[in-house]
Formats: sequence, C-alpha cells, structure tokens
Amino acid sequence: MAKKTAYGGVMTACALIFSYVEYLIPINIGFPGIKLGLANIVTVIALYGLGEKYAFAINIMRIFLAALLFTGIFGMMFGLCGGVLSLAAMALLKRTDVFGVTGVSVTGGVVHNMGQFLIAVMFIANFAALYYLPVLILSGAAAGLFIGLLSDIILKRLAAFLLQ
Repeated sequence: MAKKTAYGGVMTACALIFSYVEYLIPINIGFPGIKLGLANIVTVIALYGLGEKYAFAINIMRIFLAALLFTGIFGMMFGLCGGVLSLAAMALLKRTDVFGVTGVSVTGGVVHNMGQFLIAVMFIANFAALYYLPVLILSGAAAGLFIGLLSDIILKRLAAFLLQ
C-alpha cells in the first residue's frame, strides 16, 4: 500500500511536469485546442500499473494542480470533463481484455476530445461547432495512438517495478 502511494505521488508529479511542458511548448497544427496530451502517458501507465483508483486519483490531482498553476477554472472544467470521461472509457475497455494498451489509449484520446467538445458546445451554445468534431476525433485518435504506443513500451520496461 505504501509503495503504491509513493508511486502515485511520483506519477502525479510526472503528470504535472508533462502538463507544464505541454503548456510551455504548445503544438500549433492549425486547429485550436489540439494537444498531444503528454500527461496521459502517466494516466495510462497508472491504469495498467497501479489500477483504476490510483489512475483516477492521479488524473484528478494533475488536473486540479495544472488548473491552479497554468490553465485556470476553464482549463479545469475542460480537463475534468475530458479526463474523467476518457479514464472511465479506458477503464471499462481495459476490463474487457479485448484491446491492448494502444487500443485503450486511442479510445481514451477520442473520448477525451468528445468530453471537451461537450463542454465547449455548452459554453458557446452553437451547434455549428459540430463541424469541428471530426477534427477532434481524428486528432484524439492520433494522439491516443502515440500515447498508447509510448505507454506500452514504458509499461514493459517498468513491469518489474510496478508489479513488486
């Protein structure tokens, strides 16, 4: 228990660092709001290495701390909606044992963007934003693919530590 808690603290700090790096170096590919989501590497690793409860706690702590330090209340609302929905979807998909780490991560990326899209539609109250949904789905899938492949590699290297 104490070892998992220590890992959780270190992983929360790592996720916050990844959030900060992404905040400092925005990736501008011509579409607003598109990010790689580097902190989600930690979320996927926590989900597979520590379990759902720890992954949820790490994700929530990272979102609150990032909002406090970098993004503010709107960033927190977008982050919470996307983060909670994507982690729930990833946890459910992981339980099925049908998809591997990468497939679960791709689902998480897509659901994350859809959750943030829902918040955006509520704020702008304009369904013309639906035209932007395909871009968000594709970017979420691409980011989820990258994050999933990287997380899978890291999980294989960390297996000895996380399973002790």
